[in-house]
Amino acid sequence: MKSLKMLLRFAIVGGLILLLLIPLMMIKGVISEREAYRNEAYLRVSQSRAGAQTLTGPVRVVPWTETREVEVVDAAGNKTKGVQTEQSYWLQMPSRLQVDGRMQPDERRIGLFRVPVYSWNAKITAEFTDDDYPIKEGRVYGTPYLAVGIADVRGLVGSPRLQVDGAALTLQPGIGEVTGMGKGLHVPLRGFDTPAGGVLKASTLELALVLDGTRSLAVVPVGDDSRISIQSPWPHPSFGGSFLPNQRTVGEQGFEAQWAVSSLASQAQRQLRESKDVEPETVSVELVNPVDIYTQADRASKYGILFILLTFVGFILFELIKRLRIHPLQYLMVGLALAIFFLLLLSLSEHIPFWLAYVVSAVACIGIQAVYLSGVLKSWARGLGFAGMLTVLYGALYGLLISENNALLMGSLLLFGVLATAMWITRKIDWYEVGASLK
Repeated sequence: MKSLKMLLRFAIVGGLILLLLIPLMMIKGVISEREAYRNEAYLRVSQSRAGAQTLTGPVRVVPWTETREVEVVDAAGNKTKGVQTEQSYWLQMPSRLQVDGRMQPDERRIGLFRVPVYSWNAKITAEFTDDDYPIKEGRVYGTPYLAVGIADVRGLVGSPRLQVDGAALTLQPGIGEVTGMGKGLHVPLRGFDTPAGGVLKASTLELALVLDGTRSLAVVPVGDDSRISIQSPWPHPSFGGSFLPNQRTVGEQGFEAQWAVSSLASQAQRQLRESKDVEPETVSVELVNPVDIYTQADRASKYGILFILLTFVGFILFELIKRLRIHPLQYLMVGLALAIFFLLLLSLSEHIPFWLAYVVSAVACIGIQAVYLSGVLKSWARGLGFAGMLTVLYGALYGLLISENNALLMGSLLLFGVLATAMWITRKIDWYEVGASLK
């Protein structure tokens, strides 16, 4: 009968732990909701200013129309001759592409949320070799033109300056028949008109533009040899795309990154020519905040059940070894105080730095539990002892949060240490005697 009483107490504590999963799940829901609001702020800024930018090109385009005679069979089986017309384009990539630019960062505020934006001052140099496009019966070529793809043309500041072989040309909106490059600009190259087919002469162009965007910038390495260099005073870049920088320097004063991409290694040229609905390979950089408070708060909340479990284990040991009677409602109050820490952490971190929000939330929760537990455990020393244990737990959790690479190792060592301590403390306890002494 006494053993059943002890099992019942363990079952009640286990039930309380499961019950406390409800507020923890509700807090995780609040974190997800706030993160969704943050993403909406990003969207609002991109809708009113300019979104993430992708530069594609420049490329030379020769549109063509081809007509051919085909045999048509009607429903009755009669054969007639008809004419079929097809329209497409011939695409030439630069033999050498050089993109240099500086991203000047800024921030836009939407309520509580800060959205990184930038203004990219870019200079683009492209070299094209002679390119003979095929002469084919029934095919007629139109006026060649130069196309530059820009994901969001609203980000253009002023008028881009374009020179082709030293002659200034005025860009026009749109990219004509080309697909896979999004929106952009183009300019006719009338000096290369060859309706029956022929050769596009070698050419060199220089393009200077200022482009606003939100958070990220990507460049498609369309050249046979693409060299891309981006600098910015933003100290927290995140490099992505299909290629990482060959050289990069990141520090408190900002970053500088350089890419050297060959068409032998990149599928971008083939994707632009053949895969009309596939996003081509890019090199990219994103301006990120050094601490994503919602990611950190979500990671912290995942350890909430561990906090509650360890604290309740300590309670059970006190209750059984020191013969203290702790009511299930007192277990519940302490568990709720542990859970409220994560809500405090989330709400405070939206207004003050994350580390400071963590310290304030931890001090508040540890303080209130020290006072409460001194009454529950009938001793200020025991209450402060438990507060010390909680301080160690909160310190360990912060170490897990700031050390992403070693989080699993640190968490495993923490659990092993707690288990080893509990086993050491209880190694000489006669549990049958303890169970028999329960009232």
